[in-house]
Amino acid sequence: MSKGEKEGGILETVKTVVYALLIAGVFRTLFFQPFWIPSGSMKDTLLVGDFLFVNKMAYGYSQYSCPFSICTFIDGRWLGSEPDRGDVVVFRHPVTGSDFIKRLIGMPGDRIQVRDGVLYINDEAAPQQDAGTFVETFDKQGPVGNLPQCENAGVALGQDCLKSRAIETLPNGVEHSILNVRNSRLDNTPVYTVPEGHFFFMGDNRDNSTDSRVSQNAMGVGFVPFENLIGRADRVMFSSAGRSMLFFWTWRPDRFFEKIV
Repeated sequence: MSKGEKEGGILETVKTVVYALLIAGVFRTLFFQPFWIPSGSMKDTLLVGDFLFVNKMAYGYSQYSCPFSICTFIDGRWLGSEPDRGDVVVFRHPVTGSDFIKRLIGMPGDRIQVRDGVLYINDEAAPQQDAGTFVETFDKQGPVGNLPQCENAGVALGQDCLKSRAIETLPNGVEHSILNVRNSRLDNTPVYTVPEGHFFFMGDNRDNSTDSRVSQNAMGVGFVPFENLIGRADRVMFSSAGRSMLFFWTWRPDRFFEKIV
């Protein structure tokens, strides 16, 4: 092979890689963003080690739709569509700038309060129906290796970690699972009135979630502006309970392609 042919082959390879990266960048910017679940704040809807794609088309596009928030030329939202109560949403944390995933509970103008662990929306309780017990192993989870929180405190490593489970029904009929670990300060809150252009989010693992019940002054989520919404989580694509996705013996195939509700 001549020197010219070698250089031509290298150039074609470089062009192929560049085109592939451009296509991947456009795909990630306009359509779907990958997201790993790093914590237990959304159990048992989402588990540590779940992998999903966030649907960016669901709510339109803002500056946070682009990687590293580089789309500063977008003012507000393009092709904006308001989310629905009960959606599981990935958004940019208003204080830390990291990507969070929670369930949308409060719409603009809503009054939100928690009393004795029961959610109230506009002074009406969201009904809870007992759904038994969520059981998981008390062991390190995910790449970070955090231990789960248990209602049966003091359980030994390798033993069953228990949490009371209930099905909560939101005013629009959306039903979803919530967990209880303990009586916490977030089980009784003041009334939060959601400002226009903002939303109120909570984790399904209610006692293990720093969400809109915690003010931004305390590094909580607080009220989240519409422009901070990145997209909707619709389906778990892959799930692994281990420290690495390469540990195939820790895969959870029963969660592959599971619809998120």
